This record gives sequence, structure tokens and C-alpha cells, in this order.
Amino acid sequence: MASIWDIISPWTPYFFSFIALLLLLEQISYLKKKRFLPGPTLVFPFLGNVVSLVTNPTKFWDLQSAFAKSTRHGFSVNYIIGKFIIYIHSTDLSHKVFANVRPDAFHLIGHPFGKKLFGEHNLIYMFGQEHKDLRRRIAPNFTPKALGTYTDIQQRIIIKHFKSWLDEASKSPGSPIPLRFLCRDMNLDTSQTVFVGPYLKEESRKRFNVDYNYFNVGLMKLPVDLPGFAFRNARLAVGRLVDTLSVCVEQSQNRMQSDEEPTCLIDYWMQENLREINEAKNSGLEKPFEYSNKELGGYLFDFLFAAQDASTSALLWALVLLDSHPQVLEKVRAEVAKFWSPESEQPLTAEMLREMKYLEAVAREIVRIRAPATMVPHIAGEEFRLTEDYVIPKGTIVFPSVFDSSFQGFPEPEKFDPDRFMEERQEERVYKKNFLAFGAGPHACVGQKYAINHLMLFIAMFTALIDFKRHKTDGCDDISYIPTIAPKDDCKVFLSQRCTLFPSL
Repeated sequence: MASIWDIISPWTPYFFSFIALLLLLEQISYLKKKRFLPGPTLVFPFLGNVVSLVTNPTKFWDLQSAFAKSTRHGFSVNYIIGKFIIYIHSTDLSHKVFANVRPDAFHLIGHPFGKKLFGEHNLIYMFGQEHKDLRRRIAPNFTPKALGTYTDIQQRIIIKHFKSWLDEASKSPGSPIPLRFLCRDMNLDTSQTVFVGPYLKEESRKRFNVDYNYFNVGLMKLPVDLPGFAFRNARLAVGRLVDTLSVCVEQSQNRMQSDEEPTCLIDYWMQENLREINEAKNSGLEKPFEYSNKELGGYLFDFLFAAQDASTSALLWALVLLDSHPQVLEKVRAEVAKFWSPESEQPLTAEMLREMKYLEAVAREIVRIRAPATMVPHIAGEEFRLTEDYVIPKGTIVFPSVFDSSFQGFPEPEKFDPDRFMEERQEERVYKKNFLAFGAGPHACVGQKYAINHLMLFIAMFTALIDFKRHKTDGCDDISYIPTIAPKDDCKVFLSQRCTLFPSL
């Protein structure tokens, strides 16, 4: 009786020959797409350079940027898990991608495997009139009145967290505390309360925080959608998060139908939706649109994702840059003192923030020099001619670098100089195309006013209430990808209370 080996052994050479052929075809396909562009000459079979991306993302993206700057083309290539990728350094080419987000060109994906991770109901995957209509309906979420409501919420939460930070610092005054996770928790608390306010109960918040952590971890792991892997945990967590937010949407709709005053973002949104629907009905028209609670929950999750990690990054870099530029810190403190004092027991209002022009310039310069979301991944839905001599193949993942754009055009771009955003200098107007921290084109960040307001409020209150000093070590301010960028040491600082009376708003 023949053994299994006797049966398969004649086929073994053919099997290995077939595998060798597949590997050869993969390399040929990569080289055909790569053509004359800078990037690795050969790539590891199937996985490409994903291991180096996951284990040391800072080094990986720095190398891609260096490749892109090494020639006149302004972009470079690589290969990750069967996906050909293009990294764009050139501001003009980045604008070309942002301006061509449409079904037959580029699709915004937010993450190389984002659609699988984020789910279908997400603002970033929409096109055309449907996308324009949704953004128009979202606009009332960021009016001065709405931002004023959010400012009241934000500062109460910020003060609560500051108190806990100072308590922790007082337990061991000789030891610095890392602020990355503390800022992240504060931002999660803030964004949950601002976005869905009273509708997310305490027990739901606890589950929400656990699921959001699953999601955050999965963003930086290999996209293996199998039980026990971080990516699978993240994908399932997103589903649960959207379900929770969907319930909040339904509760807000019911409350706004009773003509109550909005107390959070979803209330302003549902109020505007109901107003538009009622106007249509009063005019004898059909209902102008219909979003399911699940869809709205997905859009809310998009807001949460955008507000959470990017905001944490901006707050950390604010402390790093203010600590290393004491003259800027003193000017910020002097301006804040003109409008608000902790001893006054009065809240810092949105109107006060609008008057703090230097503080706003500081916030914008922080976002310019350390753009939190350094790249905005897109996928080429069809072939696209990027330059006269290069056509991006269909299916390519394209990474326009908003971080690299920040260091183009501006005079002395490596210098932290908030005055460049003051009206006298007008650099924001002259070099507007290079300030891409909030994106550009039809998918430019809809919540950028909220993001700048939050950063300004944090800086104003932190600098007025707290004395701080960075714990300096070699490389502590180096950039680390998490997946937004943060100081390598997680922003370790010494903290102490600065004011005699801490606000109790």
C-alpha cells in the first residue's frame, strides 16, 4: 500500500515551482508599479514591509519621507500586505489627491484597512451630493452658540481632571507623571459628554471606554481578522460602540421633538434635522432625507475618533512646545489674565476665547508644526494620472503627508513661531495651501473650529492653573506614532498648583 509521501512526492517539485512563480510574479508586479520611483527595490513576499511599519512606525514613515524628498517627483513607494502604497511629500500633489475624492478617483479610507474596521456608516466614505448634504446638516453643530455650550462642558471636565492630576503629582512631588494616558482619558470624557451628553449613562461609559481601548489598540496591529487578534477585537468593539451611540441618537431625537434646549452636539444635530423635516412637511414636500439611528451612530463614532486621538496629540505637543519656549508661555499667560482669572469663580467663556488672538495663533502653530494626524490615507478607485510621467495604479493606497506640507512654504518652518499666525504677518493667508493639518477639499475636517477651541481652552486653563516643567531625557521629544503622534516619553512632566484658589465650576 502506497504511503501518503509516495503519492505527494512526485508533485513536490511542481508545488515549489508554483510557489516560486507566484513570488516572482509578485515582485514583477511591484516593480512594474514602482517604475522609476524611490522606494525598496525588492519586498518581502506578501507581507512586504508591514513588520517594520508595525514595530517602528516612526522610522518607517521617516524613511518614506526621505525617499520622497530624494528626487524631484515628490513621492515614494512601498508594499504592505499585498498593497502597493504611495507616500506623498509634495504639497501640490497632496492637494491634487484631496481635490479628487470621488468614485472614479480617490476614496478617503482613514486607515489602510479602515472600511473593515470602521464599518460602512461613516462620513469619510461618502461622496457627492449625499456627502455635501450631510456636511450641511452637521454645520449647526459648530455655530458660536453650540461652541459656547461645549465650552461650558469642556472646562468643567478639564478642571475635574486637572484636580486629579495634581493629586497624583502631590503623592510623589519628586517624580514626573506621564500625561499621555491622562490626556486621553480626559479627552474621552470630554468628547463623550460634548457629543452625547446626558444620554450616555455611567455604566455605558465604562463599557464604552473598554471598547474604545480595544479599538485604539487594534489600529496599530496587523489586520488579522481572526479570534484573539487585536484587529478582530477592535472591529467588534466598533460595532458595539456604534450600537451604544445609536441609542443616544434615538433618545436625543425624542427629547428634541419636545422642543427642549440642546445640551450637547447630538441635540444640535437632531434639532436641525427635525427643523428641516418639519419645513419640508409644512411646504407639502416629502421628507427630505432619512438617516437610520445606526447610520447616525456611525457618523458620531467618526466624530469621536477624529476628536479623541488627534486632540490628545495636540494637547501633549502644546505642553512640550510651551515648556521649551518660555517667552511664548509668558505671553499666553499674560493674555489669558486679561480676560479670565481662576480666583474670579467665573467660567471662561467662548466669547473670551475669541478675543485671545495670540492664544489662537499659538494653537494653530502647534497644529502646524506637529500635525496630529500626519497622513490622510486614500485608495485609488481607478487609475489616476498624478504627474505627467506617472499614473497611480488602481487599488494603490495613497498617503498624502500633511505633516510634510507644514514644513514647506513657511519661512523658517522648523521654528516654533506663533507670530506667523498673527494678522500682521498674514502667513496663514500667504501659505494657506501648506497648512493642511485639517485636510482640504470636500473632506476637510468639519470640526476644526471645535478642535482649535478645545486646544485653546486647555492651554488657557492649564497655564493659568498649573505650573509645569518637562522631565528632560535624551530623545524625550522625539516623535512616536500611536497612531497619531506623541512625544516619545509620553510627555512626562512635574506638576504643581499655580493659583491660590482652584475654580469650582
